[in-house]
Amino acid sequence: MTAPAPTLDATAQLNASLLARFPESVSTETRPGYSGIIVKKENLVEVAAAIRDEFGYDLLTAVTAVDYLAENKMEVVYHAYKTTGGAGLTFRVQAERVDPIEVPSLVEIWAGADFQEREAYDLFGIRFTSHPDLRRILMWEGFDGHPLRKDWKEAFFEEETKPFKSRWPDGQHVYAEFKNPFRDNLNFPKDFDPNAYQPTGEDDLYLSLENHSLKTESGIKTDQIVVNMGPHHPSTHGVLRVAVTLDGETILGLKPVMGYLHRNHDKIGERSTYLQIMPYTDRLDYFNSMSNNLGYAITVEKLMKIPVAERAEYIRVIMAELTRIQNHLIFVGTLTNDLGAMYTPSLYAFEERELILDIFEAVSGARMMCNYLRFGGVVRDIPDDVLGKIKDLIYERLPAKTAEMERLLNDNEVLIGRLKGVHVLNAETAVRYSVTGPVLRAAGVPYDLRRADPYSVYDRFDFDVAVRHNGDMLDNYLIRFDEIWQSLKILEQALKQMPEGPVNSQKLQYQVRVPAGEAYGRIESPKGELGFYIVSNGKPTPYRYHVRPASFVNITALEEMCRGSKIQDFIALLGMLDIVMGELDR
Repeated sequence: MTAPAPTLDATAQLNASLLARFPESVSTETRPGYSGIIVKKENLVEVAAAIRDEFGYDLLTAVTAVDYLAENKMEVVYHAYKTTGGAGLTFRVQAERVDPIEVPSLVEIWAGADFQEREAYDLFGIRFTSHPDLRRILMWEGFDGHPLRKDWKEAFFEEETKPFKSRWPDGQHVYAEFKNPFRDNLNFPKDFDPNAYQPTGEDDLYLSLENHSLKTESGIKTDQIVVNMGPHHPSTHGVLRVAVTLDGETILGLKPVMGYLHRNHDKIGERSTYLQIMPYTDRLDYFNSMSNNLGYAITVEKLMKIPVAERAEYIRVIMAELTRIQNHLIFVGTLTNDLGAMYTPSLYAFEERELILDIFEAVSGARMMCNYLRFGGVVRDIPDDVLGKIKDLIYERLPAKTAEMERLLNDNEVLIGRLKGVHVLNAETAVRYSVTGPVLRAAGVPYDLRRADPYSVYDRFDFDVAVRHNGDMLDNYLIRFDEIWQSLKILEQALKQMPEGPVNSQKLQYQVRVPAGEAYGRIESPKGELGFYIVSNGKPTPYRYHVRPASFVNITALEEMCRGSKIQDFIALLGMLDIVMGELDR
């Protein structure tokens, strides 16, 4: 069995260095089970700039908040890392829980904090001073309150934790929506009439689009227009709306509008037991439920300080890498469809994906919502006949079909003409906007958590971090094939090295005891860093449960990616991020 990685001494040394550098601004944590430092909010910007520039933590991956109602304070928690690899730095700032709760914005230090700060404002009511565009991001403008506050109660609130007793008597249940005349389970603001509502948020959205004063080479002033792309499927990859400012066919700026699919996944998690949360993670990036399970399991295992069964570690890697392959195949199929190729690439991609989903169905009982992992391992072993099918896929079919797709597509003049030279992101900008995953590596940054901060048993495998250096759409497309080949390399080694033995280090149970404390766990999902931040108070449900999804953070850079490009390239540029709205909106 493999034990969780020990806490690195380098983290303690770093904290000591920060204390020495900022003796009046920084203090150490005193709560048991917590790590990191506390920064005075008056000095937050200064300390954050030093963390980035002097200490080298150039990648801010996660920003979220915690409401400590009993202590009458709010806390904003930051997780920063180095793109050269290694353990991260956790720092936090606290504010009294008296409205308005104000904390300085760090968008000027790390542009990737933009949407995450807006989310904390939306769901907690924390105002980030000097934020360039502080508006709600997941909830609509007419929503009453901030739903992740511990004293917020929805309409017809029943109980803090599930399962609600009112759903069980005599085998009958009542939908809370049936108790509301509008059937939407909402509290409306005071004196609010939903029938007469006129959205004011639209004005805020359009005002946030910069008003560019433009002149042509001849000196004639030109007009600009705003075009709404979406919300519709499939071209925006789900229910995403983007307000695009155009000068002719050139994109001057844009603002993504999201939240159409939001169901407050974090709140659901905070009312569910730790085991009940596992199937909810399936519904985040619904193409990659096995990866979602893995990221969540690793985080809870950190809190519980339990080992993972050795055989289960290899099974987890096999499922995660099969997930990565089918995700990238679907990326290729949908991208070519976005560019106008009607059938052939998508048919290739979906046929191979279905064979991988056959494996998932055989081991878990479900094709997409797998609910396969458990704390300490997996729920059941791989049957012998299914293991044979996996070997056939990995050794024979997938390499042959991947090579066939490359021959079909990668020398196609039309495809190359659409992708080559169309800028996506360069390395510096990608890091500044907290972009992770294939888009970051296509910009020339070889940052892959399987190498930079290894988890599970990835440190036992020989594979390369796929990286390209042009940062254009062609490199973003080709790097997915590079990663498929590396995943096949990992899978071959995992199958050969996988030992016999049990598939869980723990006795399977319906309730687990999680000690008080906090943990941030992260994996290299097919789309980038997928992180889970959990605060436990020792009770059956998490006190704070937060998902850091790659889709949500990566889309922060969308405007920077598209500015100066042509409108006909917009859908392809959006496609490069490979977003799924289930994890973006949560």
